Amino acid sequence: MGQAPDWRASTLNPEVLPMTSLSKTLIAAAALAAMATSAFAQGATEMSPGMAMMFKGGKMMQMAVASGPKNHDAMMKGAKKVPNNTVFFMSGGQMYMVSGTLDPTGNFYFP
Repeated sequence: MGQAPDWRASTLNPEVLPMTSLSKTLIAAAALAAMATSAFAQGATEMSPGMAMMFKGGKMMQMAVASGPKNHDAMMKGAKKVPNNTVFFMSGGQMYMVSGTLDPTGNFYFP
């Protein structure tokens, strides 16, 4: 019996398996769709009682808050309400917020 061909990347010849323009376009479209899906999935975060979001080291984390009136009172002492239509965004490694809205395509509008 003959030996099976070796399909490792180092042995592939581009002349044997050419990538058509259609193939490149489909791969690019799939990559963009994956990125867009990831961005939309990250956007819908719901807050529930007993949970908090914390921005630290350029990353946003969601975690449980320790229960008890002392802990709640300590957090509320310096807390400020976030108004509706507040957009949070990153620029230059810093987190910012601005009043306004984003449409489904991500374009910003003042209220």
